Amino acid sequence: MLLDSADLQAIWLTVRLAAIVTVILLLVGTPVAWWLARTRSWAKGPLGAMVALPLVLPPSVLGFYLLLAMGPNGPLGWLTTKLGVGPLPFTFWGLVLASVFYSLPFMVQPLQNSFEAIGERPLQVAATLGASPLNAFFTIALPLAKPGFLTASIMTFAHTVGEFGVVLMIGGNIPGVTRVASVQIYDHVEALEYGQAHRLAAVMLIFSFLVLLGMYAWKPRPQKG
Repeated sequence: MLLDSADLQAIWLTVRLAAIVTVILLLVGTPVAWWLARTRSWAKGPLGAMVALPLVLPPSVLGFYLLLAMGPNGPLGWLTTKLGVGPLPFTFWGLVLASVFYSLPFMVQPLQNSFEAIGERPLQVAATLGASPLNAFFTIALPLAKPGFLTASIMTFAHTVGEFGVVLMIGGNIPGVTRVASVQIYDHVEALEYGQAHRLAAVMLIFSFLVLLGMYAWKPRPQKG
């Protein structure tokens, strides 16, 4: 058999995590990207830097501070305990929250670029025809930004699938709960099970290649004038 039950379980957990994170970031990242694309506020720079921070911050650093925040003595841990949920570290939903922070720029930045590429004119025309800002957003901006949404969703999903440092720091290595594919590969290598590590790594490599190939193949080509 190509993959054993533990490998398949890790793959399923990884896909579930990536799908949930992508949906959450579509809901959270869209208004953030729209605001960053439209605002002239002084806060655009600091907020944009905070969104992009995971791109340059070592995963272990982000994971460490998230672990402190979500722990029993942290603000998020205090809140989840008061709500009856309990501390989030070493749980699946802890992985989800950490992945949302870590994958945020992969959702927001492509959407922001797409919204900025629309320009002012389509929205101004919609306003002259009596469309409210909210109506113009849903009927003009969202359809025109559809390629950006596809790119952002694919990149967010693929990036979440490939996470290692943050998920290991927050989730540990609990089979069926927090042991995702990247951690499963690490376990195989640590146990000198190179054949199993190679098979699982090859599956992830092929998946990543096909995701990127599909994204570039779908991307519309600029029309020649």
